[in-house]
Amino acid sequence: MDTEHNEKTYESGEYVTFHVTARDGRDVEMAVVDEFDIENRHYVVSCVVEGDEIRTDGQYIYRCHIKGDDFTTEPILDPKEFERVSRAYLKMS
Repeated sequence: MDTEHNEKTYESGEYVTFHVTARDGRDVEMAVVDEFDIENRHYVVSCVVEGDEIRTDGQYIYRCHIKGDDFTTEPILDPKEFERVSRAYLKMS
């Protein structure tokens, strides 16, 4: 999934943002709130952006591929990988 990313400033700070397509087809803007590596893979933790606010009532983890100044994200479709990555992230935070 190619993602266009930008840097935006919010009340709580400056964040890199990207867009994903929701299951219902809507375009959703996401703000990267954290990033980490597990088992030689890079992941980003993101929250939904609504208007000028970053919602903190849910966090989403995406696999991330970085090439130079650009990056792409993809959902984690394997339930075992998602569980492993989620647990590892919770232990770190």
